[in-house]
Amino acid sequence: MSIERVGVIGGGQMGAGIAEVSARAGVDVLVYEPTEALTTAGRNRIVKSVERGVSAGKITDRERDAAIANLNFTTDLAELADRQLVIEAVIEDETVKTGIFAELDRVIIDPDAVLASNTSSIPIMKLGAATANPGRVLGLHFFNPVPVLPLVELVCTLVTDEAAAARTEEFASGILKKQVVRCSDRSGFLVNALLVPYLLSAIRMVEAGFATVEDVDKAVIAGLSHPMGPLRLSDLVGLDTLKLIADKMFQEFKDPQ
Repeated sequence: MSIERVGVIGGGQMGAGIAEVSARAGVDVLVYEPTEALTTAGRNRIVKSVERGVSAGKITDRERDAAIANLNFTTDLAELADRQLVIEAVIEDETVKTGIFAELDRVIIDPDAVLASNTSSIPIMKLGAATANPGRVLGLHFFNPVPVLPLVELVCTLVTDEAAAARTEEFASGILKKQVVRCSDRSGFLVNALLVPYLLSAIRMVEAGFATVEDVDKAVIAGLSHPMGPLRLSDLVGLDTLKLIADKMFQEFKDPQ
């Protein structure tokens, strides 16, 4: 059975992006935020993004209107009861996320519904352990900005049900038209496990006085054909987010890099 009803937990930058691409793909989307103020902010964020798509000639007025019509918002988590897939996209706080998964496990009616997290650093197994059915829990890690970057990491734990993973992969690739890579449930998954050490090496080069910020970024852009240098990319990711992911990776692997 294909996924037609999606819930998104969080209307921030990532949640709004996930909701937008799902709505533009014709999916019935329900976005949850705990307050009316956050709900309004999330709705405005999505509407502004699709308006930019119209201005840039990427979507038509009709497609914009159809996408917005597919979007609904709620401050009551229980209203997500009929969702076939729920994607959590809140702050990188393990306590907050596990609490959400425990509540979703009680709320969602369909026993085959998939509970997914957009986390970039927290082990999916820990989120699954907060539920009575960890087999339907997996990671679905999108990249920012979601409407632009095509990659999604599908993260399965040792107990993730293959049918749940296959349905989610079909949703991401067949409906959202994303490029999906499967990853093991390890800190950093695939992309961040490669990216974070690279960014930290660039930061340490500057700290040691080996090169300037400008020259490090110029070298990578001009010499490796990267669209952006590592220092600028670190700022885009956010130094707080970068540190959080690096700390999680160190906790698991004890690698001082």
